[in-house]
Amino acid sequence: MIRLLLLLLGTISAAKHEQRYAARYQGQDYDDTAVLDPDPAEPTAGDRWPAQPKPAQPRSLPPAGPRRGNPTSMDAWFAPRRPRVPRWVKWAVGLTLVGLIFRRALASVVLLALSAALHLIGINAHLPSIKFAWPWQTISAGTKTNTDLGPWVLQKIEGISKPALGQANFNFYFTHKVSKSIGPWPCWYASTFYAVGHASATVDLNPGPAWWAPATGHYKLQVLARPHSGKPGHVTVAMVLPRPQLPQSAHQVTIDNLPSKPIDSQHSWTYPGLGCGVMLKPQFAESVLYAQAQTIAFYKATHSQQVTGPLVRTAEAEATQTIRDNFVQPTVNAFGYMLDGLSIRWINAP
Repeated sequence: MIRLLLLLLGTISAAKHEQRYAARYQGQDYDDTAVLDPDPAEPTAGDRWPAQPKPAQPRSLPPAGPRRGNPTSMDAWFAPRRPRVPRWVKWAVGLTLVGLIFRRALASVVLLALSAALHLIGINAHLPSIKFAWPWQTISAGTKTNTDLGPWVLQKIEGISKPALGQANFNFYFTHKVSKSIGPWPCWYASTFYAVGHASATVDLNPGPAWWAPATGHYKLQVLARPHSGKPGHVTVAMVLPRPQLPQSAHQVTIDNLPSKPIDSQHSWTYPGLGCGVMLKPQFAESVLYAQAQTIAFYKATHSQQVTGPLVRTAEAEATQTIRDNFVQPTVNAFGYMLDGLSIRWINAP
Protein backbone atom coordinates (compact mmCIF):
# COMPACT_ATOMS: atom_id res chain seq x y z
CA MET A 1 0.00 0.00 0.00
CA ILE A 2 2.81 2.44 0.79
CA ARG A 3 4.55 1.60 -2.49
CA LEU A 4 1.43 2.32 -4.49
CA LEU A 5 1.03 5.73 -2.80
CA LEU A 6 4.66 6.66 -3.55
CA LEU A 7 4.19 5.70 -7.21
CA LEU A 8 1.18 7.98 -7.54
CA LEU A 9 3.00 10.91 -5.93
CA GLY A 10 5.92 10.45 -8.32
CA THR A 11 3.66 10.56 -11.36
CA ILE A 12 2.02 13.82 -10.26
CA SER A 13 5.43 15.45 -9.61
CA ALA A 14 6.71 14.49 -13.08
CA ALA A 15 3.64 15.96 -14.80
CA LYS A 16 4.02 19.32 -13.03
CA HIS A 17 7.73 19.44 -13.95
CA GLU A 18 6.93 18.93 -17.68
CA GLN A 19 4.32 21.73 -17.60
CA ARG A 20 6.79 24.20 -16.07
CA TYR A 21 9.43 23.19 -18.62
CA ALA A 22 7.10 23.76 -21.59
CA ALA A 23 5.86 27.13 -20.28
CA ARG A 24 9.43 28.43 -19.87
CA TYR A 25 10.45 27.59 -23.44
CA GLN A 26 7.25 29.07 -24.86
CA GLY A 27 7.95 32.37 -23.11
CA GLN A 28 11.48 32.48 -24.55
CA ASP A 29 10.28 31.59 -28.08
CA TYR A 30 12.98 28.96 -28.24
CA ASP A 31 13.52 27.17 -31.49
CA ASP A 32 14.90 23.74 -30.81
CA THR A 33 15.71 23.23 -34.45
CA ALA A 34 18.61 25.64 -34.08
CA VAL A 35 20.23 23.31 -31.55
CA LEU A 36 19.56 20.10 -33.37
CA ASP A 37 20.36 21.44 -36.85
CA PRO A 38 22.80 24.34 -36.70
CA ASP A 39 23.06 26.68 -39.65
CA PRO A 40 26.21 25.97 -41.60
CA ALA A 41 26.44 29.61 -42.58
CA GLU A 42 27.00 30.70 -38.95
CA PRO A 43 30.63 31.17 -37.86
CA THR A 44 32.27 28.46 -35.81
CA ALA A 45 34.14 28.96 -32.61
CA GLY A 46 37.38 29.68 -34.45
CA ASP A 47 35.89 32.25 -36.90
CA ARG A 48 35.76 35.94 -36.26
CA TRP A 49 32.38 37.61 -35.86
CA PRO A 50 31.60 40.40 -38.38
CA ALA A 51 31.57 43.97 -37.21
CA GLN A 52 27.84 44.38 -37.87
CA PRO A 53 25.20 41.69 -38.07
CA LYS A 54 23.66 40.96 -41.43
CA PRO A 55 20.17 42.35 -41.95
CA ALA A 56 17.42 39.84 -41.63
CA GLN A 57 15.80 38.67 -44.81
CA PRO A 58 12.34 40.24 -45.24
CA ARG A 59 9.46 37.88 -45.10
CA SER A 60 7.34 37.46 -48.22
CA LEU A 61 4.03 39.26 -47.70
CA PRO A 62 0.80 37.86 -49.02
CA PRO A 63 -0.51 39.46 -52.21
CA ALA A 64 -2.77 42.46 -51.78
CA GLY A 65 -6.37 42.21 -52.78
CA PRO A 66 -9.72 41.13 -51.42
CA ARG A 67 -9.77 37.85 -49.57
CA ARG A 68 -12.18 35.19 -50.63
CA GLY A 69 -13.69 32.59 -48.38
CA ASN A 70 -12.37 32.33 -44.83
CA PRO A 71 -10.09 35.36 -44.06
CA THR A 72 -8.08 33.30 -41.55
CA SER A 73 -7.32 30.54 -44.04
CA MET A 74 -3.96 30.48 -45.80
CA ASP A 75 -5.73 29.68 -49.09
CA ALA A 76 -7.34 33.13 -48.99
CA TRP A 77 -3.90 34.81 -49.09
CA PHE A 78 -2.54 32.79 -51.99
CA ALA A 79 -5.76 32.41 -54.03
CA PRO A 80 -5.21 33.56 -57.65
CA ARG A 81 -6.87 36.86 -58.53
CA ARG A 82 -9.37 36.91 -61.38
CA PRO A 83 -7.91 38.97 -64.23
CA ARG A 84 -9.88 42.14 -64.98
CA VAL A 85 -11.07 42.64 -68.55
CA PRO A 86 -9.86 46.00 -69.94
CA ARG A 87 -12.52 48.52 -70.80
CA TRP A 88 -11.44 48.79 -74.44
CA VAL A 89 -12.01 45.05 -74.83
CA LYS A 90 -15.59 45.42 -73.56
CA TRP A 91 -16.22 48.33 -75.95
CA ALA A 92 -14.73 46.39 -78.85
CA VAL A 93 -16.92 43.37 -78.15
CA GLY A 94 -20.03 45.55 -77.81
CA LEU A 95 -19.38 47.42 -81.06
CA THR A 96 -18.68 44.15 -82.84
CA LEU A 97 -22.01 42.70 -81.72
CA VAL A 98 -23.85 45.85 -82.80
CA GLY A 99 -22.10 45.72 -86.16
CA LEU A 100 -23.09 42.08 -86.65
CA ILE A 101 -26.72 42.77 -85.80
CA PHE A 102 -27.01 45.85 -88.02
CA ARG A 103 -24.54 44.67 -90.66
CA ARG A 104 -26.95 45.06 -93.56
CA ALA A 105 -27.91 48.62 -92.63
CA LEU A 106 -24.27 49.61 -91.96
CA ALA A 107 -23.08 48.07 -95.23
CA SER A 108 -25.77 49.93 -97.16
CA VAL A 109 -24.84 53.28 -95.56
CA VAL A 110 -21.09 52.73 -96.07
CA LEU A 111 -21.53 51.82 -99.74
CA LEU A 112 -23.81 54.81 -100.28
CA ALA A 113 -21.28 57.18 -98.69
CA LEU A 114 -18.40 55.61 -100.65
CA SER A 115 -20.31 55.89 -103.92
CA ALA A 116 -21.09 59.56 -103.23
CA ALA A 117 -17.44 60.28 -102.38
CA LEU A 118 -16.18 58.59 -105.55
CA HIS A 119 -18.75 60.41 -107.65
CA LEU A 120 -17.69 63.71 -106.09
CA ILE A 121 -14.07 63.28 -107.15
CA GLY A 122 -15.08 62.10 -110.62
CA ILE A 123 -14.59 58.34 -110.33
CA ASN A 124 -17.34 56.13 -111.72
CA ALA A 125 -16.98 52.82 -109.93
CA HIS A 126 -19.52 50.00 -110.00
CA LEU A 127 -20.00 49.13 -106.35
CA PRO A 128 -22.17 46.24 -105.16
CA SER A 129 -25.76 47.20 -104.38
CA ILE A 130 -27.07 46.38 -100.91
CA LYS A 131 -30.60 47.41 -100.06
CA PHE A 132 -31.02 49.13 -96.72
CA ALA A 133 -32.94 46.99 -94.22
CA TRP A 134 -33.22 46.67 -90.46
CA PRO A 135 -32.52 43.30 -88.79
CA TRP A 136 -36.21 42.62 -88.18
CA GLN A 137 -36.94 43.22 -91.88
CA THR A 138 -34.42 40.74 -93.24
CA ILE A 139 -35.28 37.17 -94.05
CA SER A 140 -33.39 33.93 -93.77
CA ALA A 141 -32.22 33.12 -97.27
CA GLY A 142 -32.69 29.56 -98.34
CA THR A 143 -35.94 29.05 -96.51
CA LYS A 144 -38.26 26.83 -98.46
CA THR A 145 -41.87 26.59 -97.43
CA ASN A 146 -45.16 25.66 -98.98
CA THR A 147 -47.22 27.18 -96.14
CA ASP A 148 -50.33 29.06 -97.16
CA LEU A 149 -49.11 32.55 -96.31
CA GLY A 150 -52.39 34.45 -96.73
CA PRO A 151 -54.13 33.32 -93.51
CA TRP A 152 -51.02 33.99 -91.43
CA VAL A 153 -50.75 37.60 -92.59
CA LEU A 154 -54.49 38.14 -92.17
CA GLN A 155 -54.28 36.78 -88.64
CA LYS A 156 -51.64 39.39 -87.81
CA ILE A 157 -53.78 42.16 -89.31
CA GLU A 158 -56.82 41.06 -87.30
CA GLY A 159 -54.71 41.42 -84.15
CA ILE A 160 -54.35 45.20 -84.61
CA SER A 161 -56.06 46.92 -81.68
CA LYS A 162 -55.11 50.60 -81.99
CA PRO A 163 -56.30 52.93 -84.75
CA ALA A 164 -53.99 55.09 -86.82
CA LEU A 165 -54.10 58.86 -86.27
CA GLY A 166 -53.59 61.71 -88.68
CA GLN A 167 -53.08 65.16 -87.16
CA ALA A 168 -53.23 68.65 -88.58
CA ASN A 169 -52.57 72.09 -87.08
CA PHE A 170 -54.20 75.24 -88.43
CA ASN A 171 -54.64 78.85 -87.35
CA PHE A 172 -57.55 81.21 -87.80
CA TYR A 173 -59.09 84.47 -86.60
CA PHE A 174 -62.48 84.88 -84.95
CA THR A 175 -64.49 87.80 -83.62
CA HIS A 176 -66.49 87.87 -80.42
CA LYS A 177 -69.27 90.49 -80.18
CA VAL A 178 -71.48 91.50 -77.28
CA SER A 179 -74.52 93.79 -77.68
CA LYS A 180 -76.59 95.53 -75.04
CA SER A 181 -78.86 98.57 -75.26
CA ILE A 182 -78.30 101.44 -72.85
CA GLY A 183 -81.65 103.13 -72.69
CA PRO A 184 -82.72 104.19 -76.17
CA TRP A 185 -79.19 103.84 -77.54
CA PRO A 186 -77.83 100.53 -78.87
CA CYS A 187 -74.42 99.52 -77.57
CA TRP A 188 -72.16 96.75 -78.84
CA TYR A 189 -68.53 95.81 -78.30
CA ALA A 190 -66.49 93.41 -80.53
CA SER A 191 -62.93 92.08 -80.47
CA THR A 192 -60.91 89.94 -82.89
CA PHE A 193 -58.69 87.11 -81.60
CA TYR A 194 -56.05 84.79 -83.07
CA ALA A 195 -56.17 81.05 -82.30
CA VAL A 196 -54.41 77.82 -83.26
CA GLY A 197 -56.41 74.61 -83.58
CA HIS A 198 -55.39 70.94 -83.47
CA ALA A 199 -57.52 68.17 -84.96
CA SER A 200 -57.07 64.43 -85.57
CA ALA A 201 -58.51 61.93 -88.03
CA THR A 202 -58.68 58.23 -87.13
CA VAL A 203 -58.39 55.09 -89.26
CA ASP A 204 -59.83 51.83 -87.99
CA LEU A 205 -57.16 49.32 -88.99
CA ASN A 206 -59.31 46.32 -88.03
CA PRO A 207 -63.00 46.91 -88.79
CA GLY A 208 -63.91 43.40 -87.64
CA PRO A 209 -64.09 39.79 -88.90
CA ALA A 210 -66.97 40.56 -91.27
CA TRP A 211 -64.83 43.15 -93.03
CA TRP A 212 -62.19 40.54 -93.89
CA ALA A 213 -64.59 37.88 -95.14
CA PRO A 214 -63.33 36.34 -98.43
CA ALA A 215 -66.51 37.38 -100.25
CA THR A 216 -65.85 41.08 -99.61
CA GLY A 217 -62.50 41.11 -101.43
CA HIS A 218 -61.01 43.49 -98.86
CA TYR A 219 -57.83 41.41 -98.49
CA LYS A 220 -55.73 39.63 -101.10
CA LEU A 221 -52.21 38.20 -100.88
CA GLN A 222 -50.57 37.05 -104.10
CA VAL A 223 -47.45 34.86 -104.13
CA LEU A 224 -45.29 35.84 -107.11
CA ALA A 225 -42.48 33.36 -106.41
CA ARG A 226 -41.74 30.86 -103.66
CA PRO A 227 -38.36 30.53 -101.90
CA HIS A 228 -36.06 28.25 -103.88
CA SER A 229 -32.33 27.45 -103.95
CA GLY A 230 -31.35 30.00 -101.36
CA LYS A 231 -33.40 32.81 -102.88
CA PRO A 232 -36.34 34.43 -101.09
CA GLY A 233 -39.86 34.40 -102.41
CA HIS A 234 -41.90 37.44 -103.45
CA VAL A 235 -45.43 38.47 -102.51
CA THR A 236 -47.78 41.44 -102.91
CA VAL A 237 -50.63 42.43 -100.60
CA ALA A 238 -53.74 44.43 -101.54
CA MET A 239 -56.16 45.72 -98.90
CA VAL A 240 -59.29 47.84 -98.63
CA LEU A 241 -59.85 49.99 -95.53
CA PRO A 242 -62.51 52.51 -94.50
CA ARG A 243 -61.67 56.14 -95.10
CA PRO A 244 -60.19 58.15 -92.25
CA GLN A 245 -62.86 59.45 -89.91
CA LEU A 246 -62.83 63.21 -89.26
CA PRO A 247 -63.58 64.64 -85.79
CA GLN A 248 -67.12 63.81 -84.70
CA SER A 249 -67.56 66.54 -82.08
CA ALA A 250 -66.07 69.86 -81.05
CA HIS A 251 -64.49 68.19 -78.02
CA GLN A 252 -62.12 66.31 -80.33
CA VAL A 253 -60.54 69.63 -81.36
CA THR A 254 -58.18 71.55 -79.07
CA ILE A 255 -57.22 75.23 -79.07
CA ASP A 256 -54.08 76.95 -77.87
CA ASN A 257 -52.38 80.31 -78.27
CA LEU A 258 -55.53 82.21 -77.31
CA PRO A 259 -54.27 85.62 -76.13
CA SER A 260 -55.95 87.47 -73.30
CA LYS A 261 -55.71 90.73 -75.19
CA PRO A 262 -57.62 91.10 -78.44
CA ILE A 263 -55.84 91.92 -81.68
CA ASP A 264 -58.44 94.46 -82.70
CA SER A 265 -61.48 96.01 -80.98
CA GLN A 266 -64.60 97.77 -82.29
CA HIS A 267 -67.52 99.32 -80.45
CA SER A 268 -70.53 101.51 -81.12
CA TRP A 269 -70.27 105.26 -80.86
CA THR A 270 -72.74 105.40 -77.97
CA TYR A 271 -70.70 106.37 -74.96
CA PRO A 272 -67.45 105.28 -76.57
CA GLY A 273 -64.97 103.89 -74.10
CA LEU A 274 -67.30 104.51 -71.17
CA GLY A 275 -70.66 102.80 -71.54
CA CYS A 276 -69.78 100.01 -73.97
CA GLY A 277 -66.19 99.64 -72.83
CA VAL A 278 -66.93 99.39 -69.13
CA MET A 279 -70.21 97.47 -69.24
CA LEU A 280 -69.62 94.99 -72.06
CA LYS A 281 -65.89 94.29 -72.25
CA PRO A 282 -65.77 92.33 -68.94
CA GLN A 283 -68.14 89.78 -70.54
CA PHE A 284 -65.22 88.43 -72.65
CA ALA A 285 -64.53 85.52 -70.34
CA GLU A 286 -61.75 83.06 -71.26
CA SER A 287 -64.11 80.07 -71.18
CA VAL A 288 -66.54 81.83 -73.53
CA LEU A 289 -63.76 82.69 -75.98
CA TYR A 290 -62.36 79.12 -75.89
CA ALA A 291 -65.77 77.57 -76.55
CA GLN A 292 -66.35 79.86 -79.53
CA ALA A 293 -62.88 79.16 -80.97
CA GLN A 294 -63.38 75.40 -80.49
CA THR A 295 -66.67 75.48 -82.38
CA ILE A 296 -65.10 77.39 -85.28
CA ALA A 297 -62.11 74.99 -85.37
CA PHE A 298 -64.45 71.97 -85.44
CA TYR A 299 -66.28 73.40 -88.43
CA LYS A 300 -63.00 74.01 -90.27
CA ALA A 301 -61.77 70.47 -89.47
CA THR A 302 -64.86 68.96 -91.06
CA HIS A 303 -65.67 71.38 -93.91
CA SER A 304 -62.55 73.33 -94.91
CA GLN A 305 -60.52 71.54 -97.58
CA GLN A 306 -57.35 73.27 -96.34
CA VAL A 307 -57.73 71.38 -93.05
CA THR A 308 -59.47 68.14 -94.02
CA GLY A 309 -56.97 67.44 -96.81
CA PRO A 310 -53.89 67.26 -94.52
CA LEU A 311 -55.92 65.35 -91.93
CA VAL A 312 -56.87 62.61 -94.37
CA ARG A 313 -53.44 62.37 -96.00
CA THR A 314 -51.54 62.06 -92.73
CA ALA A 315 -54.00 59.46 -91.42
CA GLU A 316 -53.68 57.32 -94.56
CA ALA A 317 -49.87 57.57 -94.50
CA GLU A 318 -49.63 56.49 -90.87
CA ALA A 319 -52.06 53.62 -91.41
CA THR A 320 -50.08 52.34 -94.40
CA GLN A 321 -46.77 52.54 -92.55
CA THR A 322 -48.15 50.83 -89.46
CA ILE A 323 -49.63 47.91 -91.40
CA ARG A 324 -46.56 47.43 -93.61
CA ASP A 325 -43.76 47.78 -91.07
CA ASN A 326 -45.36 46.23 -87.99
CA PHE A 327 -47.59 43.46 -89.33
CA VAL A 328 -47.30 42.48 -93.00
CA GLN A 329 -43.58 42.75 -93.73
CA PRO A 330 -42.28 41.00 -90.56
CA THR A 331 -44.72 38.12 -91.15
CA VAL A 332 -43.78 37.47 -94.78
CA ASN A 333 -40.06 37.84 -93.95
CA ALA A 334 -40.39 35.19 -91.25
CA PHE A 335 -41.62 32.70 -93.90
CA GLY A 336 -38.81 33.54 -96.35
CA TYR A 337 -40.60 36.07 -98.58
CA MET A 338 -39.93 39.63 -99.64
CA LEU A 339 -42.80 42.13 -99.72
CA ASP A 340 -42.71 43.61 -103.20
CA GLY A 341 -45.71 45.87 -102.75
CA LEU A 342 -48.55 46.88 -100.42
CA SER A 343 -51.53 48.72 -101.86
CA ILE A 344 -54.41 50.06 -99.78
CA ARG A 345 -57.67 51.34 -101.25
CA TRP A 346 -59.94 53.58 -99.18
CA ILE A 347 -63.71 53.39 -99.32
CA ASN A 348 -66.56 54.79 -97.25
CA ALA A 349 -67.49 52.53 -94.35
CA PRO A 350 -71.07 51.20 -94.46
